[in-house]
Amino acid sequence: MRSTRRWLGRAVVVVMTAAVLPVTPALAQPAPATTELVIADGVTQPVFGYADSVRERIFVTSDVDTDADGALDIVAMDIIRPKASDEGLRVPVVMDASPYYSTVCRGNESECKGDLDGDGLNDRWPLFYDNYFVPRGYAVVLMDMIGTNNSTGCPVTGGLADNISAPTAIDWLNGRRKGFDAAGNEVVADWHNGKTGMIGKSYDGTLANAAAATGVEGLATIVPISAISSWYDYSRSNGLVTRNNNYSGSLSNTVTNPNRRAYCAPVRSQLGVGGDDVTGDYNDFWAERDYLPHASKVKASVFVVHGINDDNVRADHFSKWWYALAENNVPRKLWLTGTGHIDPFDFRRAEWVDTLHRWFDFWLQGIDNGIMREPMADVERLPDVWETHANWPVPGTQPTQVFLLPATDGGAGGLSVKSGPGNKSATFQDTPTMSQANAIRHPSDPQANKDNRLVFLSEPLKAPLHISGTPIVRIKASVNGTDTSFAGLLVDYGTRERFSTTGDGIRTLTTEDCWGETANFGGFAEDACYRQVAKTVASNPQELVTKGIIDGLNLDSLSVATPLLPGKKNAVDVPLMPEDYVFESGHQIGVILLGSYSGYSSRAKQNRAEITVHFDSTRITLPVVGGRQAAVAAGLG
Repeated sequence: MRSTRRWLGRAVVVVMTAAVLPVTPALAQPAPATTELVIADGVTQPVFGYADSVRERIFVTSDVDTDADGALDIVAMDIIRPKASDEGLRVPVVMDASPYYSTVCRGNESECKGDLDGDGLNDRWPLFYDNYFVPRGYAVVLMDMIGTNNSTGCPVTGGLADNISAPTAIDWLNGRRKGFDAAGNEVVADWHNGKTGMIGKSYDGTLANAAAATGVEGLATIVPISAISSWYDYSRSNGLVTRNNNYSGSLSNTVTNPNRRAYCAPVRSQLGVGGDDVTGDYNDFWAERDYLPHASKVKASVFVVHGINDDNVRADHFSKWWYALAENNVPRKLWLTGTGHIDPFDFRRAEWVDTLHRWFDFWLQGIDNGIMREPMADVERLPDVWETHANWPVPGTQPTQVFLLPATDGGAGGLSVKSGPGNKSATFQDTPTMSQANAIRHPSDPQANKDNRLVFLSEPLKAPLHISGTPIVRIKASVNGTDTSFAGLLVDYGTRERFSTTGDGIRTLTTEDCWGETANFGGFAEDACYRQVAKTVASNPQELVTKGIIDGLNLDSLSVATPLLPGKKNAVDVPLMPEDYVFESGHQIGVILLGSYSGYSSRAKQNRAEITVHFDSTRITLPVVGGRQAAVAAGLG
């Protein structure tokens, strides 16, 4: 018989059959008379009530006054926790901090918060976290970012007030700030065990990254899903504006309650000024919204989830954050899906709930369930086909120089690990109106563009070639003017089943399954039943694997624009989006060079410069699993 053991002074291990994840609605039952966790097979069991859980709305004063009304902004949070936490059980917090609870709302079914009976307590709880984790001995906190829903102030799109919203709440949880209920009575979190885990998708996950970058005490782990790590990279790309002008103000307007949008207009106007849409350069405005330089402050473990085909929060957000965390030895885990801007609950549901449960149990409850001894990275190779690896990039990956060889017959150039003649050059005209679909057409396609791009093709591969990491196009180029952009695309030519970009790669079904208990709050049946989803696939003769672009004015610095000298040869490095991709045997690898094109930027440059590429060391550095030897074996020798 398994022996009884104490965890964190209150949790006991009890011999019982492991609970099976529910697929039908589970009605909340009366809670057993226990104030201790029950753990079986390394995970907490649902032994606490949900229907009789404690619900609170707490208000905590921050240190900022975003709307300049003379009063410090207030952070509001809705809390749901087991009744046993009023009877001696000390519980950790799962927090989803969000700006969206009353506007865009959360999840695939756009669930909003709601006080349905007008008693000042939340009745409608978006997502499954409360239904699933409260019965297992957790408190769930849904926090309103400053300037949104029940919090005061105005949203500042990644600025200081955004960044300190969650740390302000965590300070209260750990007794470092005062909190009050709606009646003004002081409330303390004497039920809290001192550990908070943050989770969320998109802006919510960004708030988790921002909180971790402050180094706030008590934040034990974060799970950022499709999250931003630098707001500069979200609306710019290496000096080039990739979001519409004043996007920061537009997003701030979206998340602000409609009845406060006019009131917060001056704040939004200032966001547009500070972001400098004219040049697109990096400045103090963006430094305040950049979490990468603060990775050394991160004390929390980090479970990163991202879509490699996410064209909203592009994949360099996860990769730059991941690399910075690795440099600082932060405990971490990674899921890379082939879908786009999608929550793992909607692309790998059962495995996600199980993995997230064990992750939180380990980091918040102190249960050694072995999750940190498992492979660090899960990568979706094909739709619903997953691989695990000890780390990411995949161990054995080596930067491999693949040279771009000049064309000999007026057609496409070649690709080889051996350099070609350095005294050759080729010229094309920057065509900002070129679509991405036209940009990646195979040279044999009758509709392929002949004059406004350079194409380099491998021979059909003799063996699969696996890349894992961040490719970089490195070219020598001169321009007949003072300004242009330089873009590089990596393409797979060859038919196979691929992830579809329609709906970010998933479609919602009519059937449901359930992941937690159901109760009735304020006349509303609060359940954890959600529409099931399926992957959307397509069979295409080609696929854009990854891409990148850089502003010609920012080759030396993202902060200072320097005009190009006409005719001068420049060393141009174009980092592409990170990838983990296998080119199959028989396929061709394509590298395409462009100038400004509308498929990348919301504001492509219109000067139509002539760009001359010189072939002395012009190349692409590919992160090849197996390095140069694998590239040669695949036929790039």
